[in-house]
Amino acid sequence: MIITITMNPAVDKSTTINKLVAEKKMRCSEMVTEAGGGGINVSKALKELGSDSLAVFPSGGINGQLIEKYLQARDIPYQTIPIEKETRENIVVRENDTNLQYRFVMPGASLTEREAQLCLQMIQQLQPAPDYIVASGSLPPGLPEHFFASLAKTAKQVHARFIIDTSGLPLQLAAKEGVYLLKPNLSELCALAGVSYLPVNEVKDAALKVIKQQQCEVMVVSMGPEGALLVTHNGYEPVPAPTVKKQSTVGAGDSMVAGMVFMLSQGRSLPETVRFGVACGTAATMNPGTQLFKKEDVYQLYHRIS
Repeated sequence: MIITITMNPAVDKSTTINKLVAEKKMRCSEMVTEAGGGGINVSKALKELGSDSLAVFPSGGINGQLIEKYLQARDIPYQTIPIEKETRENIVVRENDTNLQYRFVMPGASLTEREAQLCLQMIQQLQPAPDYIVASGSLPPGLPEHFFASLAKTAKQVHARFIIDTSGLPLQLAAKEGVYLLKPNLSELCALAGVSYLPVNEVKDAALKVIKQQQCEVMVVSMGPEGALLVTHNGYEPVPAPTVKKQSTVGAGDSMVAGMVFMLSQGRSLPETVRFGVACGTAATMNPGTQLFKKEDVYQLYHRIS
């Protein structure tokens, strides 16, 4: 059983215009609306791959109801933490003339400590206990930065492998508690390793340093268009990303995480897991707006990488 945790969910809206012009009314294309937020994106991607998960997230107001209706319509199991404030919405606008993407991200509804504790209690009480817990995305206002560290402790209590994809101090505190898999980018790896800059030839050594400090068992360093680097105690393996026509990067990281946990849940090897994750992340960039990947694109890219 896979559980995804989204503490800062959102209604994601996307559209396109020909050109951004200040102080003028700009006629947009039809708005596309999706349920979003890191863990929810992971659950959506897992559904596309044919795997179920339980999406856990706080839900409030009309936007919270929209997210719930979206998941119901796609038969994605979920469990909510009811909150008083309105769930946020984000807006993505792509400029047709330049193919540049502008992402307007709202801070999100603030959560109380009581609401956060309800999330942890929910996970502790789930039957059967989860095999994997995936936390992805930012923390909303009001939650302490050690929340993901508390979630890491809870994962250990229920004997689940904890996978986290976040940034800043919440990532560092969770890593100090110890997790199964980390997926940092280069700047996040610098923070974890305690350095200000990393040349490419030193990335694997920095990752191995974090592993030896027992902050994680597996690290997959996301390197953007260059792919990813798998690092464990046993060695490392670079995984290149295939070249595709990019339309949007929204949800690419979450798609990569979904591909990896999908393969792990199938008992596949770590090299296969990371190749498939890169294929999912790359496939997500081929679609416009806030859409994720198409399953057929993933398998075509996976075969190219393999």
